[in-house]
Amino acid sequence: MPVGRFILVWRQRNRRALLGFGVQPNSGFPSQTEIACAASLSPYKSGHHFSSFSCMFGASLLPSSLTVSPPSSRCHLLLRGKNETKVVFFHFVPSPKFWEASSGSFIQFSQEVSCFFFCCVCCSMALSKIAKTAFSRSQGRIAAENCVHRMGLLRRGLPAGQPYHTLLPSMMASDGFSRIRRADVFGVESRGISHTPSREYPPSAQAIEDDLYVEADDGARLPGLEPTKPGEKPRVVVLGTGWAGCRFLKGLDAKLYDIVCISPRNHMVFTPLLASTCVGTLEFRSVAEPVGRIQSALAGAPDSYFYLANCTGIDTEKHEVHCESVPSTGLRYDPYRFKVAYDKLVIAAGADPLTFGIKGVQEHAMFLREVHHAQEIRRKLLLNLMLSESPGISEEEKKRLLHCVVIGGGPTGVEFSGELSDFIMRDVRQRYSHVKDHIQVTLIEANEILSSFDIGLRQYATNHLTKSGVRLVRGVVKEVLPEKILLSDGSCVPYGLLVWSTGVGPSEFVKSLDLPKAPGGRIGVDEWLRVPSVEDVFALGDCAGFLEHTGKPVLPALAQVAEREGKYLANMFNEIGKQNGGKAHCARNVTMGDPFVYRHLGSMASVGRYKALVDLRQSKDAKGISMAGFISWFIWRSAYLTRVVSWRNRFYVAVNWATTLVFGRDNSRIG
Repeated sequence: MPVGRFILVWRQRNRRALLGFGVQPNSGFPSQTEIACAASLSPYKSGHHFSSFSCMFGASLLPSSLTVSPPSSRCHLLLRGKNETKVVFFHFVPSPKFWEASSGSFIQFSQEVSCFFFCCVCCSMALSKIAKTAFSRSQGRIAAENCVHRMGLLRRGLPAGQPYHTLLPSMMASDGFSRIRRADVFGVESRGISHTPSREYPPSAQAIEDDLYVEADDGARLPGLEPTKPGEKPRVVVLGTGWAGCRFLKGLDAKLYDIVCISPRNHMVFTPLLASTCVGTLEFRSVAEPVGRIQSALAGAPDSYFYLANCTGIDTEKHEVHCESVPSTGLRYDPYRFKVAYDKLVIAAGADPLTFGIKGVQEHAMFLREVHHAQEIRRKLLLNLMLSESPGISEEEKKRLLHCVVIGGGPTGVEFSGELSDFIMRDVRQRYSHVKDHIQVTLIEANEILSSFDIGLRQYATNHLTKSGVRLVRGVVKEVLPEKILLSDGSCVPYGLLVWSTGVGPSEFVKSLDLPKAPGGRIGVDEWLRVPSVEDVFALGDCAGFLEHTGKPVLPALAQVAEREGKYLANMFNEIGKQNGGKAHCARNVTMGDPFVYRHLGSMASVGRYKALVDLRQSKDAKGISMAGFISWFIWRSAYLTRVVSWRNRFYVAVNWATTLVFGRDNSRIG
């Protein structure tokens, strides 16, 4: 094998161009095997695209001390420009004496000083090729990938799939090289007498790395979407797919903006009907609306995207959001990190269940905020029902398994308790007759249930739940253990299923943001839902609240609040876009319109068994219409059926309600 060979390849996105293939003078042209390995880096697969640079350096620059053993080495050259950074990777086959690494040094002279000039010539060739072909203006990177250096190892019988970076272990771990991500090298396998790449390049994860590259945290060059250029549509980045975010996406004009949505889930959850899915009244897909159906641009527009990821940080100065793929995606780099530049940023990240720091809640309680929460509750409920019928189970254990405890007397807790009691009376007593007398539901609330409703409606709900078999307990939870709850008065409540529904609070992501905060820890906004002191950032929904200087109270974490805010902000963005104010820093001189004003439309809650509450007062102390009973239940169902986002899901909900009415709830446990 001739010595001193290298391959220089330019790559940008999915395109590759071979710049050169150099050999030592008088060593002959590369062999067929080496050309086959090198050609795998180029889409042309043809030998005539190789150009020999052997004439460009004299024999004095390539001393005979350069040998093939060991055959694996590489050096990195970081080319930094004003607006971009390029990485040049060189793979050589020199002797171990050629390189010696030490801290704070990129290249150390060794025995032959002429080796340094050899590297200079290689770098000069790379830079000249970049200048001639205008690659310096690209956003890509220059890489030299050596595939033939493995051939020596293959001839010694070593496996081709194993990476060999044995020559420079200390150099690769040094400060200079630890900041540069090492590109993968091809595995080569034997096919007869020739050697060819074992797979087509690149796989999906490698293609992402080829497009853009990653440096260390102290450099913060991540792959992703770069800032928009003049003449392009401004980019709006939306964090979250809750009520506020999805209503904003639905109303935003895709003709004015490129839209990017980032969320750990690809659907919106219709939370008012989520409790019904826990007991089989509705199917889970009936309450999940795909984001692509809400905003069609995310599914079809060329520069609009949905990213299944979590936002880990926001750089308001650079107008960038930093993201991390959701766990267990199967990507080669898990989690995979990237960035997205924005012209306008809308934070609609929602909120997390409020646990008040009580010990054991996160470990042992179940929440009811997402579809997978409802699935877990359903599986646990049906599992306990089936286990309680097993032979040898004591009466005490049966009572514990079949004791369902709900913490929190708000609308969610009351509706779930009502659905659960209805499920027990109509379905469990018929299909689990052996244990029907042991199952029980307990609702624990520190104050009165449904405290925001009219006092008459609260009394009606209390009486109806009690008649349905729900035991109401007033108390404060002190600690949650694996099989029982400790209350502040010293009493213990054993449970088989524990559902925690005590409201919501700011998430850890919202707490971590260096943004103004409103009372309660939410992101502070002004009357136009803008985040003060930072440009082009807006917040809405459960994660946002009015600052004190606005004179407005922090709005409750309700679906109608989030929906109204999303609609208002979408209309405002459309007006800004028509005034050419959509680009970053361009909304200073545009008319923002009227500030956001919230008017409460009323509250509704189902208490089970064809009964519901409707409170149409605009505030807790105001006068208005209040009703309860079957008519209220009919209004409750009709209102929510019309509020379901798509006709597809409206059809699903109507069919599920009819099926449950005729045939009862489905009690099969899947998963």
